[in-house]
Amino acid sequence: MTLARLDDMGDRLVVVNMNTTRRGALSPELYATIMRAIHQAADPRIRAVILTSEGGFFCAGGDLNVLIERRTLTEDQRRDKIDDLHDLIRAIHACPVPVIASVEGGAAGAGASLALACDLIVAAEGARFTAAYVKAGLVPDGGLTSALARMLPRPLAMEMCLLARPVSSEQMHALGVVNALVPAGTCDARAHALADALAAGPREAQQVIRGLVASAYERSEAAQLDAERNAMAHAAGGPEAAEGIAAFLEKRRPDFSG
Repeated sequence: MTLARLDDMGDRLVVVNMNTTRRGALSPELYATIMRAIHQAADPRIRAVILTSEGGFFCAGGDLNVLIERRTLTEDQRRDKIDDLHDLIRAIHACPVPVIASVEGGAAGAGASLALACDLIVAAEGARFTAAYVKAGLVPDGGLTSALARMLPRPLAMEMCLLARPVSSEQMHALGVVNALVPAGTCDARAHALADALAAGPREAQQVIRGLVASAYERSEAAQLDAERNAMAHAAGGPEAAEGIAAFLEKRRPDFSG
């Protein structure tokens, strides 16, 4: 049974989680497919990566049957397994193009980590984001606590993790975590619309912007000012700025296809 596939659509790559019998639970095939997409995204023609799923549920996180089997491993061996997930999250953060999550149904556990690691999130009405590790005597991984701390008020993050409270896509949208809230069954269409908008923009500038926004959470304001200065000085002398400024002055749509 194939658990994941990669669709190359010319200017974007679409990773499809096909583990429908387990509500999109994580699998080695999904890891490998996402990593392959990120490596292929270095190609200048690629402008976005979309993570989506079949079966009406984005990702249920780790398979508990696999976690039961891991009890027989040493703690160091279990760390190595978790690092596979963490390497995937790091790779998404380092992807050369924006990554869009298309969340139908919900994202649970490490599935929520996967969605929140993306740059843009489209979620269906009624979808739920869940961190129910505590119900199984476990703790969050995949950078989930880091993502929640940046995106949610502390009391809500605590409630989500300590009490396993699901948070609706509607509330996530109201808090600015979800970019687009759409009717169920239409997430992929909106995700592709976002990819269309990205494809019309300046690829190099978008890549630098992603890096600047990510680093802003870690750097001091002084260090971030220096980073912005250096990035802007470089961008102002590049071909994308030449085209963008000329288009603005000439009152036309810029053409960044070159």
